[in-house]
Amino acid sequence: MQTTQEIKVSLPDGSLRPYPQGTNALDVAKSISEGLARNVLAAEVNGQIVDLTRPLPAQATLKLLTWNDEGGKMAFWHSSAHLLAEALEALYQNVKFAIGPPIENGFYYDVDFGGAPFSSDDLPKIEAKMAELAKQKSDYIRKEISKTEAVAYFTQKNDPYKLELLEGLEEGSITFYTQGNFTDLCRGPHIPNTGAIKAVKLTNVAGAYWRGDEKRQQLTRIYGISFPKEKELKEYLEKLEEAKKRDHRKLGKELELFTFSERVGLGLPLWLPKGTLLRERLEQFLRKEQIKRGYDPVVTPHIGHKNLYITSGHYEKYGADSFQPIKTPAEGEEFFLKPMNCPHHCEIYKSRPRSYRDLPLRLAEFGTVYRYEQSGELHGLTRVRGFTQDDAHLFCTPEQVKEEFKNVIDLVLYVFKVFGFQDYEAQVSLRDPENKTKYVGKDELWDLAERQIKEAAEEKGLKTRIEYGEAAFYGPKLDFMVRDALGRKWQLGTIQVDYNLPERFELEYMGSDNKPHRPVMIHRAPFGSMERFVAILIENTAGNFPIWLAPEQFTILPISERFHDYAQQVLRRLKAQDLRGSIDERGEKIGRKIRDAEVAKTPYMLIVGEKEAEEGKIAIRKKGEGDLGTMSIDEFIRYFIEVVDKELA
Repeated sequence: MQTTQEIKVSLPDGSLRPYPQGTNALDVAKSISEGLARNVLAAEVNGQIVDLTRPLPAQATLKLLTWNDEGGKMAFWHSSAHLLAEALEALYQNVKFAIGPPIENGFYYDVDFGGAPFSSDDLPKIEAKMAELAKQKSDYIRKEISKTEAVAYFTQKNDPYKLELLEGLEEGSITFYTQGNFTDLCRGPHIPNTGAIKAVKLTNVAGAYWRGDEKRQQLTRIYGISFPKEKELKEYLEKLEEAKKRDHRKLGKELELFTFSERVGLGLPLWLPKGTLLRERLEQFLRKEQIKRGYDPVVTPHIGHKNLYITSGHYEKYGADSFQPIKTPAEGEEFFLKPMNCPHHCEIYKSRPRSYRDLPLRLAEFGTVYRYEQSGELHGLTRVRGFTQDDAHLFCTPEQVKEEFKNVIDLVLYVFKVFGFQDYEAQVSLRDPENKTKYVGKDELWDLAERQIKEAAEEKGLKTRIEYGEAAFYGPKLDFMVRDALGRKWQLGTIQVDYNLPERFELEYMGSDNKPHRPVMIHRAPFGSMERFVAILIENTAGNFPIWLAPEQFTILPISERFHDYAQQVLRRLKAQDLRGSIDERGEKIGRKIRDAEVAKTPYMLIVGEKEAEEGKIAIRKKGEGDLGTMSIDEFIRYFIEVVDKELA
């Protein structure tokens, strides 16, 4: 029989161990091995990540988190953000701090230097100070504190940012963390002490408005990353250099895919001819696949009446952050640039009576939408104000939801296979249980949708993790998080179950019982957005696109001007078979033409000279592989088609 002096701890291997009351996760680690105790950074207790020194409850499911766990990294980087703040406070007078969270790769802190001069040239001295402080092995000490004490502390420090954050906190929920001479308002968790932080690099300085509001104070955001070993920092910096070479903004310019113009507007990409070819190939690929899977294409306008978005709930949830209304000559009439395609698709569904025999109805559109992102958050094609979603909305009966959802999972995984995204994780994105005001609809419908998503993912054998607070405002979703060639994580592909928009739009179908019923909506976008997908594709492939997708699949390189006519004959034959390419008719030597074609990442170079013209052949060179020999034009076409078929198999 368990006494009040004993707690039970369940470990990942399935064992249940007794420990004295007051035991913490670090004690458990020590009881397993001293090596584990040295490496453990934080603990997951009953699903919540906490400090190692927090006493465990009477019944605890415990997972010890090391650097190899995402939760361990987050605690490590969160603690590094506090170390950065401690270094800044030691180096700069009157410095004030806003927020300093961990992020996917490292951490940042938003800082108000109070007018003191600061630039990226100061980063090395801050890094040196952080290293000096880390060696002191100061413990991260958690303290629960009353709101009155917290307000008094930050009033004395004259810190308006922490005082404003305190306004939104309730009594009994406030904690301070102290390490060395620095104290911060923070929920945690943190690693045991600063000594684990062996290597730090401050990577970037940017501007950031307080709470993302352009009308408020502009702060200095300092980004950094840290590691428990110097070797890991070195490897990361090497990856960073590789990432710079692969940056889609750099390659997009070099490969002449897209551009931006301040006259057109920030965050509104202009697609150049080669980029347009790339986009169109992507669209054609998915359109063809969707038709095979029973989708019907639709087209909707770029704007919609304000009442459309009031009905859908988008105006209430996003109206303040959208582009401002478009006013017409008619009094009181207002339109909005389309922020989402789903309300328009609801109206298409509603355009005529529907029967259960019509369902599932799958409406697909490459629809361009517009959202007013803050200028400081815009980033190439990954964060824009106008983007095209490969959107579809499936209207089905409640009994059809799970099967339709699984079919969409199959489509997403097929897309990943074709584009070589093999390292991915499925994330079940649910409501924030602490703040349901961000969402619309009844609890029972949310519970049903969440259960259906979990069951469908399980039946497809997907390894999933739960993320609270990441649901859409109208329904939970399954998001696919993909790691690229550099190990970076991106969200690609999303599937959402929605019982709420059909309710808000009063959508119906006549059932087999001759009574009206409410359909269920599934939202899905395998690419997510064309812009973001292209950006990730550029960086993942370093611009070396699959041959079927390359905007220019070949370039014909005549040895001299004498062979331009034959090169034109070859070009016409290849274009007749829907191959994409051009002739390099410059008066450069063939070696220079080959080098330029390699730099342009053209997959095939077709060299033609006297022998080739006489025999009706082409000498073939493949990027990265060199000479493939000589073929007739028909032989090359057959070879080329076989290569493309393998890519799309």
